[in-house]
Amino acid sequence: MPDAGLLFVIFIILVALAFDFTNGMHDAANSIATVVSTRVLSPRQAVVWAAFFNFIAFLIFGTGVAHTIGAGMIDISIVTPSVVFAGLLGAIGWNLFTWYMGLPTSSSHALIGGYAGAAIVKAGPGVIIAHGWVKTALFIFIAPVLGMVLGVLFITATTWIVHKKNPARINKGARRLQLLSAALYSLGHGGNDAQKTMGIIASLIYAAGWTKTFHIPLWIVLSAHAAIAMGTLSGGWRIVKTMGQKITKLRPIDGFCAETASAISIFFATHAGVPVSTTHVITGAISGVGAAKRMSAVRWGVTLKIVWAWVFTIPGAALTAGIAYALINLADKYLV
Repeated sequence: MPDAGLLFVIFIILVALAFDFTNGMHDAANSIATVVSTRVLSPRQAVVWAAFFNFIAFLIFGTGVAHTIGAGMIDISIVTPSVVFAGLLGAIGWNLFTWYMGLPTSSSHALIGGYAGAAIVKAGPGVIIAHGWVKTALFIFIAPVLGMVLGVLFITATTWIVHKKNPARINKGARRLQLLSAALYSLGHGGNDAQKTMGIIASLIYAAGWTKTFHIPLWIVLSAHAAIAMGTLSGGWRIVKTMGQKITKLRPIDGFCAETASAISIFFATHAGVPVSTTHVITGAISGVGAAKRMSAVRWGVTLKIVWAWVFTIPGAALTAGIAYALINLADKYLV
């Protein structure tokens, strides 16, 4: 009969992949909102397009983000399967709550918040590795601002380049280019977000004694990318409308600029091994594209609502995970 501890670790791996699935589902809207709202692709075509590039991202990016998440933010020596499990419960709970409310919050920050919350309840705030959190915290601000700035620059440059050309030809060309920009954004999304789950699973199997050193086996890489791609295929229809039309009205050329700006920002962060919110980046880029036309083109009230959801994500997920860990610990003592 299989050992109960082994079964628990396998169960947590499945829960981690379920989180990765909800990440893809939650962030599918970010990948497809602009390309759907500009009618370049139908929703069904768009999710297939995004899911494919989510999956093949492992061929392009390394595992720097996974190492940051798994061993660069929390002292891995105190991590146990129960800490990982509680962290995942906090992240999944927050993801589902914000998905139901139609808020495009960060799955990434929900995960690191949940992981940290469970670890702190177990061993106190000393488990936090400051360096990993400093660079992640900096990119909470840098990533969306970079997306916004690039969005402004790209829409300004492209508008200047095509201002004397036929509008019908511009629209046709931009629709084709948006296929490329959507693919690039989905590559960035898969490359950064799937690695977060890889890091969690790698820390789990290290804590369980399956590996002698912290590293990311190929089976973790492939399973994480497959899970996020399947989640993307399921769609995130509640959030599509918010991202695609409520922030600002988008044309194909706007969608191309926003997605390209986002992709470059995410590629930069992934190369640096920094876990960023792809949601933050695409929202910043869309807002930048809209603001470049005129400030009133952006519904800043919607953007502010999204920002407030970002602010509460890490503490909200941490609190949820901390409660989950306390309950798991209590149940374990009671059952024993």
